[in-house]
Amino acid sequence: MRLLNLFKIATKAIVLNKTRTLLTMLGIIIGVASVIAMLAIGEGSKESIRTTISAMGSNMITIKAGADTRGGVKQAASAMETLTLSDYEAIKSQSTLLSYSTPLVNGNGQIISGSNNWPSTIYGVNPEYLNIKVIDLQSGSMFTDVDVKSAAKVALIGQTVVENIFPDGQDPVGQMIRYNNIPFKVIGVLEEKGENTFGQDQDDVVIAPYTTVQKRILAIDHLNQIIASAINEEEAPNAVLEVSKILREQHKLTGNQDDDFYVQSMEELISTFSSTSEMLTILLVAVASISLLIGGIGIMNIMYVSVKERTKEIGLRMAVGAKGADILMQFLIEAILISITGGVLGVLLGLGSTVFIEKFLNWPTSVALYSIVISFAVCAVTGIFFGWYPARKASALDPITALRYE
Repeated sequence: MRLLNLFKIATKAIVLNKTRTLLTMLGIIIGVASVIAMLAIGEGSKESIRTTISAMGSNMITIKAGADTRGGVKQAASAMETLTLSDYEAIKSQSTLLSYSTPLVNGNGQIISGSNNWPSTIYGVNPEYLNIKVIDLQSGSMFTDVDVKSAAKVALIGQTVVENIFPDGQDPVGQMIRYNNIPFKVIGVLEEKGENTFGQDQDDVVIAPYTTVQKRILAIDHLNQIIASAINEEEAPNAVLEVSKILREQHKLTGNQDDDFYVQSMEELISTFSSTSEMLTILLVAVASISLLIGGIGIMNIMYVSVKERTKEIGLRMAVGAKGADILMQFLIEAILISITGGVLGVLLGLGSTVFIEKFLNWPTSVALYSIVISFAVCAVTGIFFGWYPARKASALDPITALRYE
């Protein structure tokens, strides 16, 4: 009953000073809203990164050329040509944990159809590429192993390429295009995938047999990459180890020599980008938390003012029997109410902000329950921490001195 009376007294004091209380809450409201919004942006970014990378092929494993230390001189990875077709064939024949694999070579150039042209990237691969990258065909068909062996001049194109070199709506399948003045017959159109999290247009591509790109466009005999797909996500880490072992044997690397290649799974890529996103989220939340600190200082300040204004009231209550603990609890409850109410308003503002950010700014957001729980916990701690000292000071007032206070 005593606690209920103290709650009623604290509530009445807050209601009598609405404007001042609202201004005091402002720091808490902005702080909580900022923390929730920043955490939502961070979580949304991580989910978006995971979804985008998984859409590239959740089991996908990428093998790239690395720096070669043989001969005692370490060269830049960009200067190396350490992946060859024999490496791909060794992986294809010896690996037991891969379901699909393909060599990959790529280059940039101009695509021309009649009077229309468009700069794009051409990827040289084999027919298993679509299975690895989880890409569907909108129309037409994929080229065959026979096309690869004969270095046939056939290609599949993405939606962005279609829109720019066939703007009149003409069906591209069966049409001839030129890539850096080399003619290709379009045999298929890829399903639209849109932009990924990193802003890359996944539809701005041309896909052709890797032998055609190697011999007719790039004039190289090495591979830029080898990409593969593990039999399932759980086996991806083991597949990475298996591929590394095969390539070390293929390149005749001894135990103390560094790899001249780099093998990475999608899970590693997701982890790397998620860690970066997490660090940025922590930084943003730390900045947003400054508002909570300012709000706490505001509560302490207003409680000091309240103690001064109500010194006579405190003295009168103590003269008629109120204990110091009652006075302390009254002001502490008042501080906590201000903080918690500000927290509730801050949560509502934060949730509204995430809706605005996602709808109008097109940023991915995801509100986690823990962000709301943490915000409420911080509000309660802020109310107790910054309200304790003014409340303690009020409870320590001498009743006679308080009654004489003007």
